[in-house]
Amino acid sequence: MKSEQINQAFEYAKTRYAGLGIDVEKAIADMDKLSISLHCWQADDVKGFETGNDELTGGIQVTGNYPGKARTIAELRADIDKAMSLIPGEHRVNLHALYGDFGGEKVDRDQIEVKHFQSWIDWAKDKGYKLDFNATCFSHEKSADGFTLSHRDPAIREFWVEHVIRCRKIAEEIGRQLGSKCIHNIWIPDGSKDLIVDRSLYRQNLKNSLDKIFEYKSNDELMLDSIECKLFGIGSESFVVGSHEFYMGYGIANNKMITLDAGHFHPTEVISDKISSLLLFTPEILLHVSRGVRWDSDHVVILNDELQAIAQEIIRAKALDRVHVGLDFFDASINRIGAYVIGVRATQKAFLQALLEPSAQLNSFEANGQNFERLALLEEAKSLPWAAVYDYYCSTKGITPAEDYISDIQEYERNVTSKR
Repeated sequence: MKSEQINQAFEYAKTRYAGLGIDVEKAIADMDKLSISLHCWQADDVKGFETGNDELTGGIQVTGNYPGKARTIAELRADIDKAMSLIPGEHRVNLHALYGDFGGEKVDRDQIEVKHFQSWIDWAKDKGYKLDFNATCFSHEKSADGFTLSHRDPAIREFWVEHVIRCRKIAEEIGRQLGSKCIHNIWIPDGSKDLIVDRSLYRQNLKNSLDKIFEYKSNDELMLDSIECKLFGIGSESFVVGSHEFYMGYGIANNKMITLDAGHFHPTEVISDKISSLLLFTPEILLHVSRGVRWDSDHVVILNDELQAIAQEIIRAKALDRVHVGLDFFDASINRIGAYVIGVRATQKAFLQALLEPSAQLNSFEANGQNFERLALLEEAKSLPWAAVYDYYCSTKGITPAEDYISDIQEYERNVTSKR
C-alpha cells in the first residue's frame, strides 16, 4: 500500500470522526500507550530449554506440526524480533521459567536463579523490550499426578512453593534492571479428571501454599503478582483447585492482581463482562487474551466480537492504565511468527476501535433513554473508517501496513525457519 493512499484515507477518516466529535490523533496516542506482552511459548510450542525435559504435561496440548519452530534460545529470540518488526508500538515479552538459559546444565525448578535469565534481561535491554515472567508448574515429574501447590504431600508442596518464590525474586530483579514493573503470573494445573470428594482439602492446601509464597514481600515498584484461574483443563475436567471463585476471593482479600484468561471459562461465558466488576475491588487486573473455540482455549487471537467487547469494556471504564494485556495461545498448525503478528495487530485494532467510539453521544443517548438511537449509533460505528487510522498508525511507526506484512513473513520463512 502506497503512503499517499494511506495519507488520503487517513485524512478522510479524520474528517469523518471529527464530525462525531472524536479526536483521532488522541485516540492514536492513547492506543500507542498499550504495551502488549508477547508470550514466548508460541514460538516453540511450549517446549522451553530445560535439559532432559521434553514432555508437555499439565493439560497443555499443542496441535500441529508446521515446520520451522524455534529450537534454541537464539532462534526463539530471532523469531520474536521478527514478529516485533511487524507490529507497531513498544511491547513486552512474557517468559515462562522453563525458558531459562541453563547452558546445558540440569537445573531443577527449585534451584533457578536470576543468573539463568540474565541473558534474557540483557537481550531485552538491548532490544528495548520489557519482560514479564511466569512460574512453570507443569511439565515436571513433581506435577505428573496433576497437583502442585495443592498436593497432599507436604514435600511436593514445598518444592513448588520454593519454585514460585524464586520466580517472584527473578521477576523483581527483571523489573529492577529493565526499569519497568515485571508482572509475575501464577497459574497451576491442579485438578482431577474425575470426581474429587474432599475439594476443601485441596483448596485449603493451595491457600496455605500461596500464603507462604507471599510471605516474601516484594517491591511493588519492581514487580506485581497476579493469580490466574481456570474452569477446567485436559485432565482436570471434573475439578480445578484454582477456580475463579477461589482466586477472586484470594486476590481481593490479599490485594493481588487477578488474571482473566479469555479461554479459561465456559464457552458461553465471557471475560469482557467481568472486567468492570473486578475493577471495583482490585486496583489492577491482568488479561490473557486468547480465543476459545468450543472446548479448546488457545486459538490465535483474531478481531472477533469478544475481543472487541474486551477492549470496549476497558476503554468505556476509562481503565486502560489499570489493565495489563498479554497474549496466550499456541498454534503449531500455521506459521508461528505469523500467529504472533495476527494476534497483536488484532488486539491493537480492537482497542483502536474502542478509542474511536463516539462515547459522548452514546452515553447521552443512554442517559436519556434513547435506546433506538444508542443501538443505531453502535451499529454505524462498526463501519467507520478505523482501518485507515490503523494503517496510518503503522506507517508513522515505519511498520508494514495492512496485509503487506504477509509477504515479509513468507520471506522470513523461506530464508530462515524453513532451513531449521
